[in-house]
This record gives sequence, structure tokens and C-alpha cells, in this order.
Amino acid sequence: MSAVARLATLPWPGRIGLAIVAFWLAMAAFGGFLAPHDVGAIVSQDVFGAFSARHPLGTDYLGRDMLSRILHGSRFTIGLALAAALAASTCGTAIALVAATAGGWVDEAVSRVMDAFISIPSKMLALVMVAAFGSSPALLILTAALSYTPGAFRIARALAVNVRTLDFVQAARARGEGLPYIAAVEILPNMVNPMLADFGLRFVFVVLLLSGMSFLGLGVQPPDADLGSLVRENISGLFEGAPAVIVPAAAIATLTVGVNMLIDSVSGRARAVEA
Repeated sequence: MSAVARLATLPWPGRIGLAIVAFWLAMAAFGGFLAPHDVGAIVSQDVFGAFSARHPLGTDYLGRDMLSRILHGSRFTIGLALAAALAASTCGTAIALVAATAGGWVDEAVSRVMDAFISIPSKMLALVMVAAFGSSPALLILTAALSYTPGAFRIARALAVNVRTLDFVQAARARGEGLPYIAAVEILPNMVNPMLADFGLRFVFVVLLLSGMSFLGLGVQPPDADLGSLVRENISGLFEGAPAVIVPAAAIATLTVGVNMLIDSVSGRARAVEA
């Protein structure tokens, strides 16, 4: 079945999730070109302005256009989270394949090292890294990837250990195939769907981690901004119900909910097909 046909058979929650995810991916890719104003331009004397025809999402605490800020900020939130989630899932899966295929003391040693890393809370690791090296996009990606690689490893290893006991893997060993062939050709293709679902979850976790770091002032630094920092810098407008603090929070919520809806529908359909 083609990818288009699979998407056409998604249940309605999955289609809604797909539409939300596609929307935010488009905003991350093209939002900077669509923004009506520069990200730092003060365009109004009305701070914490309400929704209006001139400023559809209001203005922030300095009178900057929130629509432009959201469109520019989504690039950092989604771009950094995608890079970190991809790095975490790729590294975790690769290490898991090596450990599960080799087995024995290699598997045991790698698993214990990953257990040690997974015991470190992600926010604590992020705080230590930023305190030691300062905040930059590259460091945020590295920190998030280090935080979530052990979790990806645990999922991937569990899948690989189950697959390596199946008959076709044993047949490949009997033919004399090497470990790289067994890992890449026999085991990995049978892990793709679950690991794609796990990748989506890693993405959500990284979005929330980076948004939390930015809310604390330790994430993306001015003059750049992501959705988390937009919430932080406009928090004084919360008691006024200002759109400047509500809109970026709603953007984070819709992004994470949309990804979860899509993951649940895709993974549920994959289980139904396998059954």
C-alpha cells in the first residue's frame, strides 16, 4: 500500500493530527518569509494589544507584532526539536542494534552505561550543560539528544532482542552472514514502524524540554526567540489575558497534541494491520 493510500485510511483523529503537524512544519519552513514584520520590529505603541486586523495575534510587551514573532519562533522550536529528536533516535537505534546483535558482554556493558545516563533527569542535565558551556542552538540540540538517546536505546534494544530470536535471523546466522548485515538488513527493517512512533514521542519530549528551558531564560537567546521564550517574556500580560502570552502557549499545545494524535493513529493502524 502506498504512503498516500495509508494516509487516506487514517481515522479522523489521525487526519486532524496530520493536518496540524503539516501546518506547523510549513510554518517552520516558510514562516520567516510570510511574516509581515521583522522579528524585532516595534510596530505599535499599544503593548499587549488585542487581536486586530492590523495585528491578528496582538502585540507583545514592547509593541512587536506577535504573528511575526510566532512565525519566526516556530523555526527554532520545531527545527531544534527535529534535529535533536532525529539525533537521539538515530544514535539510540544504532547503539541498540550493535548491542543486541553482538549480545554477551557487549550488550551488558552498553545497557549498563545507558541505564546510568537514563537515571539523570533531562532538565537537570540541560541546566548543567547550559551552566557549563552557555546557551546556543548547537548546545541545545546536543543536550536534548544526550537526554533522550538512552530512552530511544531502551525501546530499540527491546525490539532488536525480540527480532533477533526469529527464524529468518537465525537462518542468516546459519548462512554465515556478518553482524553488520544481520543488524542492517534482517533486524532494522522490522523495527521501523515502532521506532517511527518513538521518534514522534521523542520530538514531543524535546519540544517540551526546550520550551521549558526557554521559559527559564536558558534556551534560545535574544534577539532570536522560540515559542517558550515568547511565553516567558510576555508572562506579565497573563493577568490581563493578553494574546501575547496565550498564543505561543497555545501553539506549543497544538503542536504536541497534533503529533500525539498522529502517532496514536499511525501506530494503532500498524498494530491492526499486523494483527
